[in-house]
Amino acid sequence: MSEIRGIGLDLCQISRMKELLDSGHSLRRLFTASEQAYIRARGETAAQTMAGIFAAKEAILKALGTGMSIPMTDICISHTPLGQPVATLTGKAEEMGGTILISITHEGDMAAANAIWLA
Repeated sequence: MSEIRGIGLDLCQISRMKELLDSGHSLRRLFTASEQAYIRARGETAAQTMAGIFAAKEAILKALGTGMSIPMTDICISHTPLGQPVATLTGKAEEMGGTILISITHEGDMAAANAIWLA
């Protein structure tokens, strides 16, 4: 049986991400190369996707209890063939150990994500 070590929740405004979408610097600072490619491939829903991934990363940092001491690029959000979001941790995030479970949703101009950190 896994032990819950932390939980996190975050909201992100989609219109805010739409403004950052054209900024290569923001994309490189916040998202891995594979996330950037995934976001760009989403076309009309790119900002929505970007907001969901950003919210997931923030929720993970809250679950880990580290704040921004871990670079956002140490967390990579991908999706299974059926669309389930999956978090892969590297660097400082991976050093925390455990498993991360995430969920992402969108409604109107908001994206939300939650994360559970399991031992």
